[in-house]
Amino acid sequence: MKVVLLKDVKNIGKRDDIINVSDGYARNFLFPQRLAAEATAGTLKEISKKRAAQDAREAEQLAEAQAKAASLKGKVIDLAIKCGSQGRLYGSVTTAEVAEALEKQHGIAVDKRKIDIGEPIKEVGDREISIRLYTGVSTVMTLRVKPLEK
Repeated sequence: MKVVLLKDVKNIGKRDDIINVSDGYARNFLFPQRLAAEATAGTLKEISKKRAAQDAREAEQLAEAQAKAASLKGKVIDLAIKCGSQGRLYGSVTTAEVAEALEKQHGIAVDKRKIDIGEPIKEVGDREISIRLYTGVSTVMTLRVKPLEK
């Protein structure tokens, strides 16, 4: 029997998947638990519309992320931090500080977990950082750490 899953079912499939299962499994388990519905022409049409809308949303998000990546590529983020006389920072630069500076200077909000600074930054100077904007879309920027003016 062909059924459409209404929820994710372990070892069977994900929501909106169309699968073939035995009649007894569908009638005795999937239908009473409201995990699946029978795959009729109407439900198949509805699922295809949902998938088309989801694909369109993902394509739009991908295009937006690529535009952001192109606008940020090669730009510099300036960050003024307290440091000692030798240019050594009192702490280290965090991704939260980088995300805040990026939003203030370039107007693009990025989650701090999407920023990869590599090794901890404990000295003033320039460093290449990577920013992931979407699945498969990332850009490299320069982080310029300079001493805080007194």
